[in-house]
Amino acid sequence: MATTANIHAPLGAATILHVVDAFSNALETVVEWNEGRKTRKLLSQLTDAQLDDIGLVRADIAKL
Repeated sequence: MATTANIHAPLGAATILHVVDAFSNALETVVEWNEGRKTRKLLSQLTDAQLDDIGLVRADIAKL
C-alpha cells in the first residue's frame, strides 16, 4: 500500500514569509519613491523651453 508523507512547513514559516514579503514591499516602495524624487529633481532643473520640447509644463513635474 502506498503511503503519503505528511509534509508540513516548520512552525512559524508562514509568518516569516509574510514578514519577508512586507520588508520586500517596503523596500520596493522606497526605491520607487526615490526614483521619482530624482526624476522630479532633474526635470525641475530644465528650462521652460526644454520642458516644452518634451511635452511637459512645470506643473506636470509635481504629478510625477
